[in-house]
Amino acid sequence: MTSWPTVFGLVFEYAPLPFLLECGAVELGETPVREMLPSPSYSGVVTAARISVVIVLALVSLATVDAMNQRLSSNSLKFQAINCRKHSALLTEFGGVGDGVTSNTNVFRKAIEHLSTLAADGGAQLIVPPGKWLTGSFNLTSHFTLFIDKEAKILASQKESEWPLVEVLPSYGRGRDAPGGRYNSLIFGTNLTDVVITGNNGTIDGQGSSWWEKFKKGELKETRPYLIEIMYSDQVQISDLTLINSPSWFVHPIYSRNVIIQGLTILAPVTVPNTDGINPDSCSNIRIEDCYIVSGDDCIAIKSGWDQYGIKFGMPTEYLVIRRLTCISPDSAGIALGSEMSGGIRNVRIENVTAINTQSAVRIKTARGRGGFVKDIFVRRMFLSTMKYVFWMTGDYKSHADDKFDPSALPVIKNINYRDVVAENVNMSANLAGISGDPFTDICMSNVKIGLSKKPKKLQWNCTDVEGFSSDVDPPPCAPLAKAAKSGGCDFPEDKLPIENVQLKSCSVEIPAF
Repeated sequence: MTSWPTVFGLVFEYAPLPFLLECGAVELGETPVREMLPSPSYSGVVTAARISVVIVLALVSLATVDAMNQRLSSNSLKFQAINCRKHSALLTEFGGVGDGVTSNTNVFRKAIEHLSTLAADGGAQLIVPPGKWLTGSFNLTSHFTLFIDKEAKILASQKESEWPLVEVLPSYGRGRDAPGGRYNSLIFGTNLTDVVITGNNGTIDGQGSSWWEKFKKGELKETRPYLIEIMYSDQVQISDLTLINSPSWFVHPIYSRNVIIQGLTILAPVTVPNTDGINPDSCSNIRIEDCYIVSGDDCIAIKSGWDQYGIKFGMPTEYLVIRRLTCISPDSAGIALGSEMSGGIRNVRIENVTAINTQSAVRIKTARGRGGFVKDIFVRRMFLSTMKYVFWMTGDYKSHADDKFDPSALPVIKNINYRDVVAENVNMSANLAGISGDPFTDICMSNVKIGLSKKPKKLQWNCTDVEGFSSDVDPPPCAPLAKAAKSGGCDFPEDKLPIENVQLKSCSVEIPAF
């Protein structure tokens, strides 16, 4: 049987050791890895969880090795995509220079503009070959694939002149960093159909340090750019890439539908705020799977607009599946719902989550003035190690867009289900705080085993303005959750969402030898 240190070895293989040492991910709180052993009372469940982690990460490793073997034997690389393209071109055909110094902003823009003319004739793909490709912001087109080779690295320009300003998002009403506008994302697209951003583990480096410093010093008048943002679009795929050092959020699909995000490695220093990994925002029919994220904020944050602006825009995030996620985030959540959730969040299915040295697992964040709802949330099979909280719900998240929100706009938090959870080295089992006069209801927890840290909180369950059910939960939950759950435990739907039935096609690219 694979040992626990081996599991951690596999996990950390996907982030460079110096990076993990710098961000503190290797420390895992106060407990050395060798001491993080399960209690015999639930060793069978822990073993199953560990084996799941090993299988997922081993599959990723094998896929990487397979891609390397393909590269050695042929210049033709296979990849999976929602659609293949009839036409193909290299960035160098448009004058690209991969020396890490020369700006390729106009090259990317020119290449994509040219390839957009082929959309009606089977579409086109732009190949970023081996090299370091410095660029500012550029926009994608429909029926298009951006393929980033394993030996290629896109470097984000640190010149603000290469990042145009764009309008604030209508469901937010202002920028998140500052009341003014916002910088366009490095890779951006709007009103697109059938767009793919992929590679065989190619890298996009946001070079965000200069943005982080300006943000910390309060020098920004506009909101920092994101790494990838796709708006008002249908049939979107973002897959098989390494994303590092985004100025702010990494991947932000918004006002879009039929979105597949898979096989991403996302790395940010854990000390940098707002470096969320993946933020599905007012989107429907989304699939996020097989991702590994180290973040200074929530690894995944599900959103749908901010206060009165999100209520007016009224576009929920719904029909979302998240599975096989590995997260490290000492100051935030593995998966957050909110805090900007004013358009509503519903029908979310989360399973097979591993969180290590993370503040909480699946967290709900809301407040008076948010309005909207978070309901029909289903979570199962989580393995958690070195956590501040296992369960965390906050009904007084004070961040507001401005002072014009309506305090009588109360959110509805209902039908939240957790089952099959194993956790170890936990300080506090749950911190659940609803809203006075607006309790969070129908919260269900079943088959939960929590191992405490050496110095746990004396109060293990803090519960105010919450109501629900539980069965087979240890340590025993608070009185508001003590009512017995129905036989068989908390719900998890057995039907499939439409996005789960989407099958990717086998496509190919030709990479010249360099």
